[in-house]
Amino acid sequence: MLGPQCCENPPVLNPLSGSGHVEKLGGLDVYVSGSPDSNKCVLLVSDIYGYEAPNLRALADKVAASGFYVVVPDYFYGDPYDPSHQDRSVPIWIKDHGPDKGFEDTKPVLEAIKNKGITAIGAAGMCWGGKVVVELSKEELIQAAVLLHPTYVTVDDIKDVKVPIAILGAEDDFLTPPALVKQFEEILASKPEVSSYVKIFPNVSHGWTTRYDINDPEAVKAAEEAHKEMLDWFVTYVKE
Repeated sequence: MLGPQCCENPPVLNPLSGSGHVEKLGGLDVYVSGSPDSNKCVLLVSDIYGYEAPNLRALADKVAASGFYVVVPDYFYGDPYDPSHQDRSVPIWIKDHGPDKGFEDTKPVLEAIKNKGITAIGAAGMCWGGKVVVELSKEELIQAAVLLHPTYVTVDDIKDVKVPIAILGAEDDFLTPPALVKQFEEILASKPEVSSYVKIFPNVSHGWTTRYDINDPEAVKAAEEAHKEMLDWFVTYVKE
């Protein structure tokens, strides 16, 4: 379930952020970055604050600079969680925007990506997006997965993963605590047919990879370390 940590450090959304652009793909507005001539794509699935978060778009641009075509969908149809709307708490908001719906919405997006001639697709999910990505990996709709401080993901989910997966957890995370991440690691270790990598980052909290303070050098450094781990995973397993 989602909890208070999911709402901490809300980003200041900016529809003009990033060096890419917004277009329609598979029925959704998506932020895209990188060359559409690339045969490799990375899908970034946001947390509850959505695809206009500047740090998320900066991450998309960073991945694109490594040769990937990057797609960041607006799963919330212009309605990301807004903590200032006190009459619409997360439990109320999530009724309209469950990750199960996000999973279904991803399918036409993936088809549209493939229609561009892209032959290899990886996906990374943060918080809310982690559940979407693990569902994609269970159905083998992607070639590789990365979960960054996921929510909703269960032990049974991990048992059904069928593609190479990296899980990056936080030392301070009440939603997916280190003990649960360790369970994920043990399950994956028992599945030699699935390449896996699990790491718990010290001295960071849930959300550290995208909701960091850009003026805090330590926070930036911790986020960039996770970004590098994610990118290395995709470079290894998302092959043309």
